[in-house]
Amino acid sequence: MKVVLPDGKIPRKWYNILPDLPEPLAPPLDPETNEPINPEKLKRIFAEELVKQEMSQERYIEIPKKVREMYSKIGRPTPLFRATNLEKILGTPARIYFKYEGATVTGSHKINTALAQAYYAKKQGIERLVTETGAGQWGTALSLAGALMGLKVRVYMARASYYQKPYRKTLMRVYGAEIFPSPSENTEIGRKFLKENPDHPGSLGIAISEAIEDVLKDEKARYSLGSVLNHVLLHQTVIGLEAKEQMKEFEEPDVIIGCVGGGSNFAGLAYPFVKDVLDGKADYEFIAVEPRAAPSMTRGVYTYDYGDSGRLTPKMKMHTLGHTYYVPPIHAGGLRYHGLAPTLSILLNHGIVKPIAYHQTEVFEAAVLFAKAEGIVPAPESAHAVKAAIDKALEAKKEGKEIVILFNLSGHGLLDLKGYEDFLDGKLEDYEPEEFPILSAKS
Repeated sequence: MKVVLPDGKIPRKWYNILPDLPEPLAPPLDPETNEPINPEKLKRIFAEELVKQEMSQERYIEIPKKVREMYSKIGRPTPLFRATNLEKILGTPARIYFKYEGATVTGSHKINTALAQAYYAKKQGIERLVTETGAGQWGTALSLAGALMGLKVRVYMARASYYQKPYRKTLMRVYGAEIFPSPSENTEIGRKFLKENPDHPGSLGIAISEAIEDVLKDEKARYSLGSVLNHVLLHQTVIGLEAKEQMKEFEEPDVIIGCVGGGSNFAGLAYPFVKDVLDGKADYEFIAVEPRAAPSMTRGVYTYDYGDSGRLTPKMKMHTLGHTYYVPPIHAGGLRYHGLAPTLSILLNHGIVKPIAYHQTEVFEAAVLFAKAEGIVPAPESAHAVKAAIDKALEAKKEGKEIVILFNLSGHGLLDLKGYEDFLDGKLEDYEPEEFPILSAKS
């Protein structure tokens, strides 16, 4: 059972949650002065239109025609499925649906914001985009977006994933991008971390620092971010806006689930539904799922912190484990981040979104069950949402409740098979650090 919308149903506007948040977003702080940052400074790092969107109070922002055309070419609207086989295997009265972003040509939701960011950069006359990537899905998406828009792309890929997922970097190279394992010898920050630990597994925080240092050396370059900031999350709302239309063919969801690293794919699905809750029109349950190895929602502190390990980004008020946190090398590389989107942090604080954390072995176990039932191998990141959906369905079975579950299957795992191999061979290791930098000393 599935619903596929026609091309004409691709959303014409992105949804911006800023004007609907239960409290104003705290301003980003200049790392040099600790005062609210001047937007002009941000324009040296990001494309100008993205800075405007980051702070916009417009509830809906027009999607440029060119971007909508590219959305159609890369696989939007994406399908929404009912997981009937999984329901039967679980023996649950719950009905389980999932939005499948793995149907895009790059295999994940990341292309939704990559195309938008590349479009605005090209329009401004930027010649080169530089970014970070964890598992490589974001790097892949930006590499293709750059190729389509005629932009050069350089990617700093977290070192652990660079070696765990070799075909991700191959795909980026096919699209014309230049890839460095992070920390790298290409930047001062990278060399600093390598000097401290030649075997450093890297992290999104370090890769972000390297990308920004790179950009600041080239006036024709700009930084492109794959998650966390508001402009990224609002570009992803095409997912939820499509899903709302598709669920009309089925039924209203009771529970909405997504995995969380920085927050982009969770927000993409959930925020259009969150609006209905904030407006008092619905009462959905929202579940955000993270790894126990990087539990910013369940164990982090809500405070101002840097978005990167090298302290180059503005400070943002968010749930964080501390920008110096040494994130263990779990296979869900896209979730290896120390912080959380500021908008999602506010929703968490107000109890609108409920967090949960899992170990990677139980996540892969759920992913294998899902693959056997539905035929789709989930990305390790998306598998966290699969695990939560299964647990919720089993809870409904125990209570005898007919609930409707909707989750975001934000990417396929066909280039993540090393993680599955390690799981099947019993080699997967769970990580749950006892201490986090933010808990011992704020800096």
